[in-house]
Amino acid sequence: MDIIKEDAFRKQLKKGLSGGYLFFGDEDYLKSFSLRSAREAVCPDETFAVFNDIRIDALDYSPTALMNAITPPPMMADQKIITLSGLALTEMRQGELEELYEVLSTLSDYEYNVLIISIPSGLMDEGFLPKRPSSVLTELSKHLTPVRFETVPETRLSGWVAKHFEHNGVSASPSLCSLLIERVGQSMFTLASETEKISYYVLSHGRNVLTESDVKNASVSVIDADTYALANAILDGRQADAMHALNVLKFRRIEPVVILSEVSSSICEMLAIKLLLLQGQPISEMARILKAKSEYRIKLYASAMANKSEERLRRALLLCSEADLSLKLSMQGYTSIERLICSI
Repeated sequence: MDIIKEDAFRKQLKKGLSGGYLFFGDEDYLKSFSLRSAREAVCPDETFAVFNDIRIDALDYSPTALMNAITPPPMMADQKIITLSGLALTEMRQGELEELYEVLSTLSDYEYNVLIISIPSGLMDEGFLPKRPSSVLTELSKHLTPVRFETVPETRLSGWVAKHFEHNGVSASPSLCSLLIERVGQSMFTLASETEKISYYVLSHGRNVLTESDVKNASVSVIDADTYALANAILDGRQADAMHALNVLKFRRIEPVVILSEVSSSICEMLAIKLLLLQGQPISEMARILKAKSEYRIKLYASAMANKSEERLRRALLLCSEADLSLKLSMQGYTSIERLICSI
């Protein structure tokens, strides 16, 4: 199975697309951007878009609807593009998957089509890539070229944020771009929205250079929806808040093993910061010792750790370790995390 990445798809886009493609992976923003680019490349004439740019949403999908989209030839063009977005493959029964495979097997009979099926993050079992792809990915790859959209590394993401600011007429330093990522997370959808909002905020004040106060005053932190919120709620004994944070992660379909790993990592970092606080170390020195990418996260954690005891942090870390072992030995899923929440 030859899985290509987003950059390889962009190269194919320049040469010309043909056949079918499967978009999958964690970065939904890049999927959306690539879908739009593919539509513009295959169907540049808006006059014939109603015939040559066919969009099917998951709510409107059926094997018949997809087949009906595939069979007609393009109108006044050599190709037409069909995009199918939002399918939750994890929720489809085997019989439904088989019907999808059957329709896809006919794609080669209609060479004038470019078909792109875009699966939202978490809605397809990928297996253990690259060596052990899931059966669903294997079957789909018999008919479609799989394109994996991975989470963008923070170093590249910081440059991407800087370019967005620049496009809006605002200059932003790498450190402030990293600060924004720390505050709002790595979702490119969120970052694009926040970058645009902050740019208007800066320009409305008669400036074109981003400052730290701009980021803090105009951006919305989403820390309460990540594993930090879960770890902090566990430490405070706020069971209702902890369960809410866990439910958010469940909704995102984050694997229990990943959640426990992230929570344990957060508590480890909190404990390290607590010990450095007890030594009287300043924030800048903590960031240097812990090799933090920015001081903002350290400052955030240090503020949260001021009223937490070292003993409570150590006990929480021990319970996380026990929960992790229980999960791996018995595959109890989210139950192990729920027991952890109730035990503190």
